[in-house]
Amino acid sequence: MTESARFDRGHTDDLMTFLAASPSPYHAVATAAERLEKAGFKQVAETDAWDGTHGGKYVLRGGAIIAWYVPEGAAPHTPFRIVGAHTDSPNLRVKPLPDSGAHGWRQIAVEIYGGPLLNSWLDRDLGLAGRLTLRDGSTRLVNVDRPLLRVPQLAIHLDRSVTADGLKLDKQRHMQPVWGLGNDVRDGDLIAFLEETAGLPAGEVTGWDLMTHSVEAPAYLGRDRELLAGPRMDNLLSVHAGTAALAAVASGASGTSGTSGTSGWSTLSSIPVLAAFDHEENGSQSDTGADGPLLGNVLERSVFARGGSFEDRARAFAGTICLSSDTGHAVHPNYAERHDPTHHPRVNGGPILKVNVNNRYATDGAGRAEFTAACERAGVPFQSFVSNNSMPCGTTIGPITAARHGIKTVDIGVAILSMHSARELCGADDPFLLANALTAFLER
Repeated sequence: MTESARFDRGHTDDLMTFLAASPSPYHAVATAAERLEKAGFKQVAETDAWDGTHGGKYVLRGGAIIAWYVPEGAAPHTPFRIVGAHTDSPNLRVKPLPDSGAHGWRQIAVEIYGGPLLNSWLDRDLGLAGRLTLRDGSTRLVNVDRPLLRVPQLAIHLDRSVTADGLKLDKQRHMQPVWGLGNDVRDGDLIAFLEETAGLPAGEVTGWDLMTHSVEAPAYLGRDRELLAGPRMDNLLSVHAGTAALAAVASGASGTSGTSGTSGWSTLSSIPVLAAFDHEENGSQSDTGADGPLLGNVLERSVFARGGSFEDRARAFAGTICLSSDTGHAVHPNYAERHDPTHHPRVNGGPILKVNVNNRYATDGAGRAEFTAACERAGVPFQSFVSNNSMPCGTTIGPITAARHGIKTVDIGVAILSMHSARELCGADDPFLLANALTAFLER
């Protein structure tokens, strides 16, 4: 990759479009699927029998997508090369009985999802998005992408202690957004509003999975526009990069023109896979989470559809490797003491290799060598991240994937600031660098 190509902003412009189109995990996988369809991928239903034909395929389940490309002539024991990511982000989610209010204010009852920075959701214009389930069991995506809700902060005049003691928020009492005025709170008002918004008959919606999102658009930031501010970069930045990389590899393998980062290859010795899971932010234990059976089922069915045996499945898994791509911490200029003194990842310095010897990350020395080789092939610099020994270390889908499926896994990502905020910050060049590293990894 040339120096001029390294800092192509076309990929980051496209990431901004992807973020804006994906206010919920359900929207994110629908957006990814649409892009893969344009690259020739076809959806397969889990309830149908699968065949062993070559080409791109994908499975959608809730807020998760598993997509893979089978090259011509792939043997049943051909190993997989997987880019793993997650589609969910910390936010405020609507409760089963959402209509509430007090003192002339109409409010929406919400529950805290994951570990958001609560203060970042205060005094921010919020929309509402997610999935509606209809009486016949079908689903409909809904997105109210305009200022609809707001969690108003208490004025400093009514809480002078905030200056000395800091802001203290009770998750139940202080985080319920307002959305109108009136003393007559009526059950069903919110869902009736969403039915009308979605063009559905009254009473058609019987289930919902709804969440708030900031309606402020992603934007370049800084004197030289070298930073990117936006929502849900943890971890839609990786979902977008993985989608672009898989589409590029499939385009190259099929002989069609690829996107940024492709290099004109025509054969693949492995089966490239994108695995984007839901529910990482609360433990991954669901039928669409990394700790569920979805990935293993898809990979096994792919082996068996190509005439493979259990022995072929075991051989394929033994040769498989996964890059678990999730955001990590860039060194913070105001809190540098919270970072390891010898590891200070910087934005626009390339993707980070995440290491923790207590297996909060799955990277080992062999995994480092694998990632190093991919970055060298792509001409992409990379950095190392390790936590300060005095600070707890977060975790990812990496150790879960390694333990559940017996697959060698390496934890990587992009360094950002304001992780788990309603609006996060990264370097404007890093998304493109990550996508090129992922493409080089998948094409091998």
